[in-house]
Amino acid sequence: MTKSSPFRYFKTSPEIIRLAVMMCVRFPLSLRNVEDLLHERGIDVSHETVRFWWNRFGPKFAAEIRKNRVSRMRSYSNWQWHLDEVFVKINGETHYLWRAVDHEGEVLESYVTKRRDRKAALKFLRKSMRRYGRPEVMVTDKLRSYGAAMKVIGNAPKQETGRWLNNRAENSHLPFRRRERAMLRFRQMRCLQKFAAFHSSVHNHFNQERHLYSRDNFKLNRSAALSEWRQLCSG
Repeated sequence: MTKSSPFRYFKTSPEIIRLAVMMCVRFPLSLRNVEDLLHERGIDVSHETVRFWWNRFGPKFAAEIRKNRVSRMRSYSNWQWHLDEVFVKINGETHYLWRAVDHEGEVLESYVTKRRDRKAALKFLRKSMRRYGRPEVMVTDKLRSYGAAMKVIGNAPKQETGRWLNNRAENSHLPFRRRERAMLRFRQMRCLQKFAAFHSSVHNHFNQERHLYSRDNFKLNRSAALSEWRQLCSG
């Protein structure tokens, strides 16, 4: 049985929808910025349409990107994770966005909670390991919740803490912070969770780490990533 296309009830072409969603999530643009950029290309849509598109198709695109990566990630040897949490304001109330990043800077998991105690850390760790398996090393800051949670799951010997060891996770927060400012923060916890998961998958897909190899290889990888994006949810 063939899977039906998620675009079947939309008059707008899938290419335009993918372009709008990519611009909205990949770059630090507001919805109205995306509307104006599309208008310059002869595409007349409102910013609310762009919002609806990324709400509707964002999780589908993210799930497809994640599905292609999980199988490869599980086969890595000596896999090291970096764990950290970000303070996020929702309607003036502080929430915590837990994030797991691997040794190559790939964002593995994002999870939003109202607290950062042992229970929240334990739920985050179990969710991450259920999807990606167990790492060889977990690098964290000195928050006691990590140590308490790792004792429960039997991972305490694999934990490492240090002053600069967790810079990989700290630097990975920057793209999310830029998007947060462009969106004028978040209004609901559910919206933050949805966007954080989607944004991390898109950032992983287009993050080519251009400083690590030559310009020619970078252009090839960038073209390949864009080609894969244009094939998402195409059946």
